[in-house]
Amino acid sequence: MHTEHIIPNKDNSLDNLCLACASCNLSKGTATEGIDPKTSEIQQLFNPRSQIWEDHFLWSEDGTHVVGKTGTGRATVSRLKMNQKRLVRARKNWVLTGNHPPRFEANL
Repeated sequence: MHTEHIIPNKDNSLDNLCLACASCNLSKGTATEGIDPKTSEIQQLFNPRSQIWEDHFLWSEDGTHVVGKTGTGRATVSRLKMNQKRLVRARKNWVLTGNHPPRFEANL
């Protein structure tokens, strides 16, 4: 995992940092916006510190693809290349072993 700056060049406070896989971090670069492939509009990328994952994303029925539910979700999936072939292959293996998709607990 990489330590990702949510807003690049802002600061190193915990409010501006999150963990991201290397592929997502490198795909994001310094971007804070992306294009929603459904509407072609510019959208802010998902911010895990201020937004709720389930509001913007869901897992495909087979658990292998991240699906954007909102403009922010779709732009983030596209910009971060969250459904690259190698990631989908890995998720298929995780599904087969019962380790994916993650299950979110409402009251952790």
